[in-house]
Amino acid sequence: MDEEEYRRKFVNLRILKSIQDYLKCDGHSSAALYPIEIPEDLLYQAARMQGAESADRLIHEVFELGLTLWSEKLYNDVFGSEENLEAFIELVKKRSRE
Repeated sequence: MDEEEYRRKFVNLRILKSIQDYLKCDGHSSAALYPIEIPEDLLYQAARMQGAESADRLIHEVFELGLTLWSEKLYNDVFGSEENLEAFIELVKKRSRE
């Protein structure tokens, strides 16, 4: 594995770890990026029928689902299998000890 591939995989590993941490803690330690575009009628109808708090929860659930699906694709594209991921983590540990 050359240095460029190592760095690319290491960055993706950090991204996947931060997504994992975000999903575990229910999104309380996150950076906010605005604007997030969502269908206007979705917000309007959800807020009208169930209140603003419910609409906020709905947006968060949609975001988490999308983030989960995206991270699974990233994992498969970068590592492909648990064995490859574990081998890379061992390489990172070995390099950090050196």
